Amino acid sequence: MNVIAICNELYNTTKLYNKSDIFYIDKKEDLTFELLQRLKPQYVFFPHWSYRIPPEIYENFECVIFHETDLPFGRGGSPMQNLIERGIYETKITALKCNAELDAGNIYLKKDFSLKDKPAHELFVEIGNIVADMIDEIMEKQIKPIPQQGEVTVFKRRTPAQSDISSLTSLEKIFDYIRMLDAPGYPNAYLNHNNILYSFKNVKKENGKLIATVEIKDKNNE
Repeated sequence: MNVIAICNELYNTTKLYNKSDIFYIDKKEDLTFELLQRLKPQYVFFPHWSYRIPPEIYENFECVIFHETDLPFGRGGSPMQNLIERGIYETKITALKCNAELDAGNIYLKKDFSLKDKPAHELFVEIGNIVADMIDEIMEKQIKPIPQQGEVTVFKRRTPAQSDISSLTSLEKIFDYIRMLDAPGYPNAYLNHNNILYSFKNVKKENGKLIATVEIKDKNNE
């Protein structure tokens, strides 16, 4: 029985949750070497796992992780947001083998993906469905991973402070910031004026302007 370890609600509505003959792990404490020893999976898939995978697991089981860049370009944190912030809208979903070096493992396969226009929560649903198909393909074809090729570039994980849109000077940039941060678990794009916090989501373009939902609160009362 193969295993999918996933800890984020972003993919709840996708095909990832409709697979037969798969054991699902959704809590950090449940991912143990002892459990995997009992299950004896050929693969352990990590579609969206926010925690460190222990060496005793990736060294003894074939652990497959998924990354939203055309590796080795864009290793590291916040791949979707780092791409959109740079104006890069065409990317790959990469399935790679987990090893000790961050996002440096051998590649099983890649699938094209567009980051244009849609909010992050919709993009994650699309990614979840693509990843579900990639998992099927890896298992059915018994794909053997090959080393990464090309120049390595590394992204840094974005911080909440980088969601501040006060320095942006174009509507297109503001549009991208609001939509790329519009997903559960991400700090929404915001403005802070006189300790009043304005956070934005549900952005759309309309007649040369942006329409969005704004939440306004007193920052001192957080």
